[in-house]
Parts: sequence; structure tokens; C-alpha cells
Amino acid sequence: MNNPNLKNRYTDLIHQTFFFPRHGFEEKNNHLYFHEIDLMELIEKYGTPLKFTYLPKIGSQIKKARDYFETAFEKHQYKGSYNYCYCTKSSHFSFVLKEVLKNKVDIETSSAFDLSIVRRLEEKGLFHKSQFIVCNGFKTEAYAQNIANMVSDGFNNLVCVLDNPEEIDLIESKTTQPTNLGIRIATEEEPNFLVYTSRLGMSSKKIVDLYLNKIKSHPNFKLKLLHFFVNSGIRDTTYFWSELTRLVNVYCDVKEVCPELESLDIGGGMPIYTSLGVEFDYAYMIDQIVYYIKAICENRGVAEPNLLTEFGSFTVGESGGSLYSIIGQKEQNDKELWYMINSSFITTLPDTWGIGQKFILLAVNQWDKEFQRINLGGLTCDSQDFYNSDTNTNQVFMPKIKPGEVLHMGFFHTGAYQESLGGYGGIQHCLIPAPKHILIDKKEDGSLSYEVFAEEQKPESMLNILGY
Repeated sequence: MNNPNLKNRYTDLIHQTFFFPRHGFEEKNNHLYFHEIDLMELIEKYGTPLKFTYLPKIGSQIKKARDYFETAFEKHQYKGSYNYCYCTKSSHFSFVLKEVLKNKVDIETSSAFDLSIVRRLEEKGLFHKSQFIVCNGFKTEAYAQNIANMVSDGFNNLVCVLDNPEEIDLIESKTTQPTNLGIRIATEEEPNFLVYTSRLGMSSKKIVDLYLNKIKSHPNFKLKLLHFFVNSGIRDTTYFWSELTRLVNVYCDVKEVCPELESLDIGGGMPIYTSLGVEFDYAYMIDQIVYYIKAICENRGVAEPNLLTEFGSFTVGESGGSLYSIIGQKEQNDKELWYMINSSFITTLPDTWGIGQKFILLAVNQWDKEFQRINLGGLTCDSQDFYNSDTNTNQVFMPKIKPGEVLHMGFFHTGAYQESLGGYGGIQHCLIPAPKHILIDKKEDGSLSYEVFAEEQKPESMLNILGY
């Protein structure tokens, strides 16, 4: 019998370590709830391993950002407009794009096939030809041709963002229609990065020359937008504010010779919560971005630009979660105890394996049990298939379980990039199958609805891919 007066229970650990409940997480009757979803009930119905997407979180993130920009615009009397673009590479799934587009969001693309998705959405009435499409990324022949075809088909607010000076000749060879252009400015990387300057975009010193020599007098081209991408994302650091100031001044330099330039695309998303132990002041960050841009433009005697953001992870990241069961324990020495999950981190959460990304990690049940330090191991034979370091504690704690007891646990805010990096529907290391995926939505009456988007991957699909 567990003694409720003990302070070494898992529930005590969580409540003493973090401000809890928060960010939609709470505990009821020793079970974890996520945005009022009883995760134990979800597991009992669908089993594990299980991926889920809570669709209402997508719309609430979009609204949050728009509200902050609207407040900052009013406070600083900012005269430009604001457009929220969704960065499709974060998640290309149809259920994500449908939810995003319910909120009248524009789109940022990275490759030729992205535009095929946009066409399909337009055919279904989910996207309108008058909406913005910001075409970033290196332009291959296929990408440039798709851009030209869409311009010819009436996508009038498509902006082809040039990643290097040679791309203008490629675009010119594909189209004879009036085409809106943007230019990506190469940013300086953080001091601890492996290179000094991003390989993406072009030097700010080349932009004015490119405009004067190739764009200004061209009958079909108009330079409408400058774009920059700060790799660290929008964060309250000296590096970010320094780059923002430098790049807004580049915008002013170009605006002085290019009257039709009107928009600035602030690349680099806002951070999402990958830990319960941090807090982001989104309102302050957005307020300061608007303030800096307004102040610099006023000082330079330049009209402030229309602003675009391209939020990918911020839009979709916090909607996702992955649930697992502990199917075994291994004690390798006096200090290392392993809990084995019924899946693989390499298969389902490749960011944890590839770049050491941390996510919110919580037990789903057994919150009244004592906690202990553990390592989490995946099912593959790869020694790197493990997770043993949380963001704040640099270690992982889970409830103690005895033989015959069942423990479930989950990683949360995993909705961006994992499926595309892991190769959704393909071949995984040691042929560990992709898990079942559930979509969760809210009905008009506030009750929850559940839909199976994909069943757990079957052996037949892998055998077909492998040629058997």
C-alpha cells in the first residue's frame, strides 16, 4: 500500500520540479491528462505504441501569434500588414494542412512537390489562388517549372524567393508571365555554429546589384519581398537582435532603390515548449520585433514593410504526442536501470536520436508510485536507440514498477518533423513498424472525436517495398 504522506512519489516529483498543471497537462486519479484527454483511456482503446494529433491546438497557436502581432501593431502604430504563413516542411499531412487552412493561413513551400500539394488543396476548395505562396528553397528545374506553371494558372500572389543569383535566369527561362520575386538574405550563423554564414540565401552585398542589373528593367519581374531565416529561431538573445537589426537595415538599403519592395519575411519560428521547466514571453518577443523594425525604418526614412512569418513547428509541434508501454526492465550494473519501450526512438522520434532533441516526457499512469532514475531503451539493436536525458534534470525519472504492473509513458509536443525525418510508411531500422496514428478533434458541443488516420504498419507493406 502506498503511503500518501511520502514525498518520493512520482506525482510529488512532478509537482515539486515544475509549475504543474500547465500547458494543458494535468493529473487526475494518478492518470495524465493532455488538454482534457484521458490518455489512459486512449491507450485502453487503441493500444500502444500510439501517435496522436490534437487538432484544436493548431488553430489556437495560430490565433495566439496573430493576437500578439495585432497588439504590437496597435501599440507601435505600425502601418504595415501581417500575414501568417505555415511552413509546410514541418508536417505535410493533409489533416495538418486542412486544419491550418481553416484559419485563413498562407503557405510557405520548400520544394517542387510542395506545390503539388497546394494545387490539390486549391482543387478541393481549401486554398484560394489569391492567397500568398512563398516559394523558398533551392530551385531545381522541376521546382522552377512548377512555379512558372502556377503563375500562368492564376496564382497571382505566389512569390518566388531567389536563393542565389543564378536562379533568376532559371525562372526567366520557364515563364513569360509577370512574376513576383523575393530574395533571401544570407544570415550570419551563431558563433558556435560550424560555418560563419548560412549556405542559404545570398550575401546582402549582392542584392542591390542583382536588382539593378537583372530585375529593375525586366518587363515581367517585380521584387516584392526580402526574406531572412535566423537558424536559432526567434529568441531573446544578443545574436537574434543583432541579426534582426542588420537585416532590417538591408531591407531599407534595397527599398531606397526599389520602390515596389513592400514585404519582409521574418524566417525562423518561435520556440515551442519541449520542457515544463521553461517559459517563453511570446508577447514581449513579438512586441520587440515590431518595435525594432518600426524604429529602424523611421530612422532610415523608409515606410515600414508588410510582415510575414513562416511558423512551422510553432504551428503544429505542440499538437502531437507519442505513447509507449514499458515491456521490460534491464539492470546492467549498479547504477544503470533500463526501461524498454515497445517501439524505437529511431523509428518514431528521430529528432531525439539524430540531433539530441528533448521533448516533454511524462508517465501516463502509476503517479502514486515511488520514482527512480532510469534510462529508456528502444527495440532496435542500435546502441544509440535510447533516451536518458531530460531538458531540465539531465536524467529521466519514472515510477517504480513491480513484475506484473503496467507502466505507460509519453513524449509530447512531437508534432513537427518526426514522420518526415523518420520516413513515414517506409523501411525503418530493424524493421520496427510505424505506430498507429489517431486524430483527435473537438465537436461543436465540446466533446472529443477520434479518428484512426493510420493503423500500425503491417509486414506486407515493408515486404512490398523490399521487393519480396
